[in-house]
Amino acid sequence: MAALAETPQTTRRLLLASDCEDSSEELTRILRNAGSVEAISIHDLPDYPAKDFAGVVIDIDLSSPATVQRVRSKLVREAYQSLPRLFVLADSLHHGPTQAWALGATDTIQRPLDPDGILSRIRHVFPETPEDERATDARILSNGVTAALVVMSKIFRRLPAGIPLTLDDVIEAETQILRALKRSSLRQWLIAINKHHNRSYRHTLHVTGFAVAFAQHLGMREDDQRRLTRAALLHDVGKAFIPVPILNKVGKLTDEEIGVLAQHTRLGYDALKEQRGFPGEVMDVVLHHHEMLDGTGYPDGLRGSQISDIVRIITLADTYASLLEPDAETDAMTPEQAFAIMELMGDKLDSALRQAFRPVAMGL
Repeated sequence: MAALAETPQTTRRLLLASDCEDSSEELTRILRNAGSVEAISIHDLPDYPAKDFAGVVIDIDLSSPATVQRVRSKLVREAYQSLPRLFVLADSLHHGPTQAWALGATDTIQRPLDPDGILSRIRHVFPETPEDERATDARILSNGVTAALVVMSKIFRRLPAGIPLTLDDVIEAETQILRALKRSSLRQWLIAINKHHNRSYRHTLHVTGFAVAFAQHLGMREDDQRRLTRAALLHDVGKAFIPVPILNKVGKLTDEEIGVLAQHTRLGYDALKEQRGFPGEVMDVVLHHHEMLDGTGYPDGLRGSQISDIVRIITLADTYASLLEPDAETDAMTPEQAFAIMELMGDKLDSALRQAFRPVAMGL
């Protein structure tokens, strides 16, 4: 299968580590359309990869314990944490993606190889060309918002129609979203998002903006920023299965409508479970982002240590975003008012995270 011809206009340099010598030549030829490739054996993975590598591609047989241990021992090193790590997996391995994420993958693809798909993934996930790096901040922000809206459309329009949503759909957008929020302010992100008329889209992307800005404020490593981006983009996926008249209702919901809306956590969880391939932490966020530390949340009434850190962060961002959004009965709160309400919520929210979030909230 021939890859799309493209003359690289980039100094992008890729490290390909493979234990599949009989099939790595095809992968090398494909990758060379996206940049220069240094191909080595997985057993020769260096402790400290060269600083000019744009990312590392791991072509691995996950059924080999020795190979898995070798890769794990290398990728846990700090030197690899800033590099995108694309795993190439055998198509027959049922739990391959989950195992790859556990080893430190930031993205996965499976055989048989699709040249166009691989090149598209490389361009989305790995650092872009010098020409693209000179793009204006406005263009980068626009690209990030557009990528986010594409994901929203897939969730709210295609998924209810039976068109599958995959983790790849989200991964394709996350790099552009993160880049947009690094090059632009949170305020600029929110202004751009507010131009969209769809309330469900806006809310999800508000939450995404707050979660990413918080992660960047805390100095989280890029892997964790990506995890939060995915979780935020998908946290309300279940609303795609809630009747539109309830989602878009102007005015107070009835008790019955509130009950229907509350089903979105379970509906979203079930939908992603059926699609397969989504990390457990994302599933946790989708199901539990309305749980409260004091046990008064839903759907499972979790409390305290039963609620994971990533759920706590998304719940905080989700709560704050909801307070800032006007409805038919109340005007939009100011950041000060919204944060004061969160403080009044006491031990429903993680107090340490809430205080750490204050500079992000007050910076609007």
